[in-house]
Amino acid sequence: MSIHPDFTPSGKLQFGVFFQGVNSGTVWKLPQSGSQTDFQSFRRVAQTAERGLFAAFFLGEGLRLREHLGRIHELDVAGRPDAQTMLAALASVTTRIGLVATQNTTYNDPADLAHRLASLDLLSGGRAAWNVVTTDNAWTGANFRRGGYLAHADRYRHAEAFVEAALEIWDSWRPGALASDARGSTTARRWLAPDSVRPVRREGQHYTVDYEPRLPRSAQGRPVLFQAGDSPEGRDFAARRADVIFSAHPGFEDAVEFRRDLVSRTLAAGRRPESLKIMPASEFVLAETPAAAREKLAWLRELQIGPQQAIAYLEQFWGRPLGGYDPAGPLPDVDPAVETTSETRGSGFHGAKARELAASWRAEASEKGWSILEFVRQRNARASRSFVGSYSEVADRLAEYARVGAVDGFNISPWLVPSGLDDIVERLVPELQSRGVYPAEYTGTTLREHLGLELPATSWA
Repeated sequence: MSIHPDFTPSGKLQFGVFFQGVNSGTVWKLPQSGSQTDFQSFRRVAQTAERGLFAAFFLGEGLRLREHLGRIHELDVAGRPDAQTMLAALASVTTRIGLVATQNTTYNDPADLAHRLASLDLLSGGRAAWNVVTTDNAWTGANFRRGGYLAHADRYRHAEAFVEAALEIWDSWRPGALASDARGSTTARRWLAPDSVRPVRREGQHYTVDYEPRLPRSAQGRPVLFQAGDSPEGRDFAARRADVIFSAHPGFEDAVEFRRDLVSRTLAAGRRPESLKIMPASEFVLAETPAAAREKLAWLRELQIGPQQAIAYLEQFWGRPLGGYDPAGPLPDVDPAVETTSETRGSGFHGAKARELAASWRAEASEKGWSILEFVRQRNARASRSFVGSYSEVADRLAEYARVGAVDGFNISPWLVPSGLDDIVERLVPELQSRGVYPAEYTGTTLREHLGLELPATSWA
């Protein structure tokens, strides 16, 4: 199978780890479940990932706590310290793994954010990355002094202007601007070469930048850019600007089609298709045998979706309390109180046509004889991005992804914190290494080197 005549697969896979904040996938009620806010949990996950030669440690961003029926959602893990603060702390207890911070373009200032990301990149030795996200709703904006929101159609236009400003700031110091022996040597005539820094002047619809850049380049030139939008506008934005795209397409055929689409968009943007890496979000449920893995998956789904979670799931769509309904009984016979679900319920529920969904779900559950609990578990199973099987079985499947070039790696969401990566690092990684599709060591010291990305071009040439 060939993806595209102009695309050459690397034949290798990388892993990243996504330490989740708000979610329903992390099991937090087991005795071995750890804290979502304690630094030791973050340290344990990051150091385990680094032991497994993971390319990156990824943190999401929560600008406002998710709500449930107008109150803070008590059944989701809500701990999410500031990403850059946490990653700066992790930089001091790791040496190779990349550090990816999700940061919003709508509620940040480009000069300030560019400086903070460059600081993390410089102090970590070239391991920082920025996951570029947009927000366009007033509910999130209410948490900020200026409030407000962007029109949905404007969010990527604004984001691209924001990224362009950050890139100009990061390119404002000439390569080699610092004297090579400036660290305490007395032979350098000056610390900074003449005419090595230029100011950044930009005017835009949402901000004006008049900035004197303060930091030299890092070992990797600038932070790596990640992006996760899956709309046509998001894919085009990634094709023009991103180094890595997080996708929601881990299934093999789906991943191949997504790669083909991104190759075409990247070529149309005037870039080499290999310059944009793809890492879908994934969950791994592994055991010694396929049968044992299936049993483990059933056990896991019961922990992730219990009676409370099943009722709460339907309440997100019904927009009304459903505590009087038996989770072992049929779906509610009342109509939702809302026509369309709002962003207060989370991205997975936002925008759904509640009454149409309720009618179709009732019909499906009745036809198949499912209770509320059974129905919600089936919904969760359909939406899952799981690799389930024995270590060798899953390794064989992943090797086919590498051979074809469907993806460049996987961003793993562990369902148990902080020990959820242990079996992946100790059992799956060696299987992949024996097949020649996973690194045997880090190829360098920077995130850009781990991912096989070239140094960014500079306008100073």
